[in-house]
Amino acid sequence: MKVHFISIGGSVMHNLAIALHRKGYQITGSDDEIYEPSHSRLKKEGLLPTKEGWYTENISTDLDAVVLGMHARKDNPELARAKELGLKIYSYPEYIYQQSQQKERVVIAGSHGKTTTTAMIMHVLQYLGKKFDYVIGAAVEGFETTVRLSEDAPVILIEGDEYLTSPDDPTPKFLHYHHHIALISGIAWDHMNVYPNFDDYVRQFEELAVQTPKSGTLIYCEEDNLTTIVANARKLPEDVLALEYRTHPYTVKNNQTFLNTDHGDFALQIFGKHNMQNLSGAKAVCSRLAVTEKEFYQAIQSFKGASKRLEIVSQNEFSTFFRDFAHAPSKVQATINATKEQFESRLLVACAELHTFSSLNKNFLQQYKNTMDKADIAIVYYSPKTVEHKRLEAISEQEILQAFDRKDLKVFTDSEKLKAFLLEISWKNKNLLMMSSGTYDHIDFGVLAAQILK
Repeated sequence: MKVHFISIGGSVMHNLAIALHRKGYQITGSDDEIYEPSHSRLKKEGLLPTKEGWYTENISTDLDAVVLGMHARKDNPELARAKELGLKIYSYPEYIYQQSQQKERVVIAGSHGKTTTTAMIMHVLQYLGKKFDYVIGAAVEGFETTVRLSEDAPVILIEGDEYLTSPDDPTPKFLHYHHHIALISGIAWDHMNVYPNFDDYVRQFEELAVQTPKSGTLIYCEEDNLTTIVANARKLPEDVLALEYRTHPYTVKNNQTFLNTDHGDFALQIFGKHNMQNLSGAKAVCSRLAVTEKEFYQAIQSFKGASKRLEIVSQNEFSTFFRDFAHAPSKVQATINATKEQFESRLLVACAELHTFSSLNKNFLQQYKNTMDKADIAIVYYSPKTVEHKRLEAISEQEILQAFDRKDLKVFTDSEKLKAFLLEISWKNKNLLMMSSGTYDHIDFGVLAAQILK
């Protein structure tokens, strides 16, 4: 098979290209910008384009398929050429479905928790030696890539994203996988640039729920009001098994979380109520994949979390420096609350970067009200250049303060000034939590951690 990737540098796109390359496919690709880690990974596999840009000569009649990434535009010259030649053009969700039609497809969806829940299931199945394929949006310890496609695995786990599929397809990615088992972890408005209306956003999850096939399974968190409404608002197909789950019982002792079960208490390497909720959802999925309760508890003890999800950058006996992908309001609040609960004797310095289209939109900012209340020192960082680049209306410091409804909130727009502020703090018995889907204008967390915790 000969497959060409338009926008091969994307986080999932480059991993899909590598997965197919390792299956023996002949892979080519193009992109107008490729960053790390995509650049190094593609180069290692011999898949890095020789030059950046789009070139119609990359598209020829001998291609079996063209995979179109979200980064490409509708007027992409390679896309136009592929259409002109009548080639088969797929988005990456469509192509993953093509590769997994003979497998049981499990889709993990939700506004928050889907990456961690997917990672938990992956960890448990690998621990138990079960064969499975997967697609996930973050690195997980013990897995070399974020996509695996094989010929013999009977199951594929897919992190289901509600964002647009491709420049040619405005439907959510998760509708293209045609699941047998689906989990919806929770629903909180996000992606305002795509779903400016809250009801439109919720409707995508309704479509996922009713897409569950006859004799399929829909798993949902009963503690999330919107998820419960979605699971029950429209009539599900005949014989669909609807399973509820809720936060798993747990206790915290001396900065350590223990899972409370009928088989005894199990010490965990993760923490936070939201993670105990994710764990309960993962357990429900695993039960549908023939994993016993005792097997699940045995395996989950060694799970360390997905990349950038309450990930420890550095620590000493007095302080821990965490980084987290949290950026949406519900994620920011849950991550702060989890860190305070786990380390109640330490003060928490929490910093959130506003980086996404939604978080930098004045009409959305109000969603952040009270989300940082449990932080002892709360900081918000944003770059006016990013606001300008996204062609959004400028935001003032006063508007940030009003939106978060916290008078002592520290607001920074210069990364050097933010670092200087953090370095002035005495860090004994304090934790630092840096939350963002961005980079704080390229702050080196390793260097910052060394300076803070020295």
